Amino acid sequence: MKQEKTQWKLFLEAFSAAQSEFTFLLLGVTCLTLVVSLMFTSLWLLSALYFVWLVKDWDTPERGGRRTEFVRNWRIWGHLRDYFPIKLVKTAELDPKKNYILGIHPHGIMSAGGYTCFSTESCGFAEAFPGMRSSLATLAGLFRIPLFREYLMSQGLLSVSRASLNHVLSKSGKGIALSIVIGGAEESLTSSPGVNTVVMRRRKGFVRMALEHGADLVPVYSFGENELFRQVIFSEGSVGRRLQDLFKRLIGFAPCVFLGDRFGLLPYRTPITSVVGAPIAVPKLLVPTEEEVDHYHNLYMESLSKLFHEHKVSCGLSESHELQII
Repeated sequence: MKQEKTQWKLFLEAFSAAQSEFTFLLLGVTCLTLVVSLMFTSLWLLSALYFVWLVKDWDTPERGGRRTEFVRNWRIWGHLRDYFPIKLVKTAELDPKKNYILGIHPHGIMSAGGYTCFSTESCGFAEAFPGMRSSLATLAGLFRIPLFREYLMSQGLLSVSRASLNHVLSKSGKGIALSIVIGGAEESLTSSPGVNTVVMRRRKGFVRMALEHGADLVPVYSFGENELFRQVIFSEGSVGRRLQDLFKRLIGFAPCVFLGDRFGLLPYRTPITSVVGAPIAVPKLLVPTEEEVDHYHNLYMESLSKLFHEHKVSCGLSESHELQII
């Protein structure tokens, strides 16, 4: 019999969800404002020393970051997992003697499934895949924000820049599970309840990277990710959509207009199931041709579609649901 949650447990879960949303939306701005503001107070020396150290440490996000297992194992991540709840499903083994690039789909508004499963230990990735070390790659620009960059790196998040990914796959040994949300900002604009759309027909850089390093490709689909918020979808050519596209070009992400639960602020308590598919064997080709990239890109899309259709019913969708790849 399922045990009823206490009011305290429900509060902790809601607090963890609010904390995660605050981090996503506002923590970077808060950190930057704090460091700059201190320059105009009696504590100016703290900011000055930090900026000196920042210059010296500038390239760390491009060289594997600064992962801290203590932060990845904070109890708050367990409450965040339970809020929805979020579950990680394993369908095949990953060999710790190899490296992998995991493609996360869909982006959703905040990538709650990918974030919780691959940048924290709350969903049991290490237990499910012994010997593997998961890291989630995100926008390079976030690692230029004072203090915020330290928080991101402590969770094992990495810059999604080419230099960063090359370093991790070539100089961090074996057993790397490098997770990338393939659809990015463009895909977030398609996120809406009942929609299963992934943006990847022209996203081939991750396949080329896999070929250059001989890292096998693994599709991951997070069922329920698009159900967390109700987004206002602006039509193509509208003023709202043009502004979103402008922000996407300038700063790397698109501001979404969305509403959730609890006065529209928190995500809905909708289960998320992140299903990790079977690896696609990839050879190591130092200079892959366009034909080779296209071949493995097509194999990946076929594998992702198969994964979706095999698990959609068990993850709460009807048999009639289709996956749209654009």
